[in-house]
Amino acid sequence: MVLAIEPSQMPLNALRAFEASARLLSFTRAGLELRVTQTAISHQVKGLEAMLGTTLFRRLPRGLALTDEGLALAPALTDAFTRLGAALKRFERGVQEVVTLGCVGTFATGWLIPRLPAFQALHPQVDLRVMTNNNRVDLAGDGLDLALRFGDGSWHGTEAVHLMAAALAPVCVPALAARLRHPCDLAGETLLRSYRAEEWPLWFAVAGTACPPIRGPVFDSSVIMAEAARTGAGVALVPVAMFAREIAEGRLARPFTAEIVAGSYWLTWLKSKPASAGMSLVRDWLLRELASER
Repeated sequence: MVLAIEPSQMPLNALRAFEASARLLSFTRAGLELRVTQTAISHQVKGLEAMLGTTLFRRLPRGLALTDEGLALAPALTDAFTRLGAALKRFERGVQEVVTLGCVGTFATGWLIPRLPAFQALHPQVDLRVMTNNNRVDLAGDGLDLALRFGDGSWHGTEAVHLMAAALAPVCVPALAARLRHPCDLAGETLLRSYRAEEWPLWFAVAGTACPPIRGPVFDSSVIMAEAARTGAGVALVPVAMFAREIAEGRLARPFTAEIVAGSYWLTWLKSKPASAGMSLVRDWLLRELASER
């Protein structure tokens, strides 16, 4: 006989009683977990078996064993109750608002990620989604509420709040830095480049040395370029504040103090998009954190 049973018709308490009993293989332990008597658990399971028209347990002298039908049903219920519990936890401290934040990878790894636990503890009502990029951002097309990006703050159709300047300076492995005495020594080294071709010439001008021909590989990410420098591939011109940890730990070194400011980090959003409560919380937290560090 085929039973036509809609899931909405199934008694929730009986399903919960069966799931706990199947997981613990004991009506007594299931009753303790669900804070009801062993007798109540047994009655609920028997009622469920009657409704399904099948036996879910084999009652043994010293416990329970699942039948084939019970083995088929138990994992589905455990998964369903686990998912339900996780969903309900989101409401314990209020409904969360999703905020999608685009972030240039250098700022994400060098500043944002180490501070995310503090933000989450302070604002559990914000479900922050971080999407990294190489600074080529389409706020509307990428579905972003906010974007942290590098540049001069002039992006069509966007509001932009200045966060911090990004001073660029050469970095390389300590062994390579030890043989660099003067900026002109860089002429004999591989100079790793970003897609902004003007950066090395600007740095050499500030350092007071003619810019040599630059033939090193080009990268679209300062994170990847710095990693290349860390492996000994050459000298990279990067926003040094974002690699303070690597420099402090001796994985990278600064051979020269000269630096240039070719841009800043900005928080941006579409002018046509009103700031939601979650967006305002993210923006205000970023500004407070950066102000306190200054």
